[in-house]
Amino acid sequence: MIESSFKIDAFDLNILAALQKDSSLSQRDLAEKVGLSQNACWRRLQRLQALGLIRGSHADIDLSALGLDLTVFVMIRTRHHSKEWSDGFRQHVERLPEVIDFYRIGGDWDYLIKVVTRGMRGYDAFYQKLITNFDLATVTGFFSMEAIINNRPVDLSRLK
Repeated sequence: MIESSFKIDAFDLNILAALQKDSSLSQRDLAEKVGLSQNACWRRLQRLQALGLIRGSHADIDLSALGLDLTVFVMIRTRHHSKEWSDGFRQHVERLPEVIDFYRIGGDWDYLIKVVTRGMRGYDAFYQKLITNFDLATVTGFFSMEAIINNRPVDLSRLK
């Protein structure tokens, strides 16, 4: 049992683990996989959604097959740390469609952005949009050559 304000048991964790691997499972297949009746599984699913533990389901799309063949991890250091500046920068980055992940981080850097785009020209266009109207101290990109582990499901068995 995990420590939290939620009452989560092994069945709940098994449901969450199964959905992480394949969110397209039918209710019947999910119930079979976790050892519950369909009704019991459905009630647990409803509860997990109501608690906010399940926040939708997503398809794993081969982006490179669509021409989005460049992944860049962009590290940003800024001179500004006010709430107003930070809020404006967040809104700016959220509007950039190339951004698929965006984090405020601790340490020597302030932000980490994961960008997916069409080649180097696409990244340069993104970079020009990113720096427009924002005073950024340092922006550097780390270009992914190969995704070795990508979107790995979290091992929930360690919470039991």
